[in-house]
Parts: sequence; structure tokens; C-alpha cells
Amino acid sequence: MAITISEAAALRVRTIKKKRQTPEAVLRVGVRGGGCSGLTYFMDLVDSPEPKDKIFEFADQEVTVAVDRKSYLFINGSELDFEKTMVKTGFLFRNPLSNRSCSCGDSFTL
Repeated sequence: MAITISEAAALRVRTIKKKRQTPEAVLRVGVRGGGCSGLTYFMDLVDSPEPKDKIFEFADQEVTVAVDRKSYLFINGSELDFEKTMVKTGFLFRNPLSNRSCSCGDSFTL
């Protein structure tokens, strides 16, 4: 399996990279302990991936995603999406491994 990214999320990442004037930046995603359900997603734009990161190239979308190996165990098969609604705007992980998430959607458990 792999990590995938929706066109909406890729567009948002490209927009952020353009605003920051960092066109070569890599989107690093992962999981940390915390949140009301036990695990929390994190995202950051970095200059380059870490040496042991799993790399996912989306050349047609001009986005590269890096995931540390430990986090990959928790988010393998996930899709990164971006939603803009009247209630909430932001990135969203659609994680098939998640058994439960909190009401805010920022943390999850397996």
C-alpha cells in the first residue's frame, strides 16, 4: 500500500509552497502520541526528507510526501485530502486503519 493525496490537497500544498517561495519543499507527514484518542497527525513542509523516510512522488501533482517509517505503520493506505466547508477548513487524513477518531478529527486510535 501507499499514501495518496487528493487533487484538492495537492493544490493546497502547491499554494502554500508558492506563498512561502519554497517550490522544492517536501510535505512531511506523520503521527505522534497525544490527542484525546491517543495519536495525532502532523504535517510540515521541509527542505528535504530524512534519510530513512518513505518517499511518495506525485509528479503530476508537483508534490512529494515523506513519511517516517514508524508513522508509516499507522497511516499506510491513507489518503490526504483538503476540505473547505462552512464549519471547518483544513487537511484531512482518510485512514483505513483508524478504528476511532475524536470529534475534532485531529486524533485517532487503531
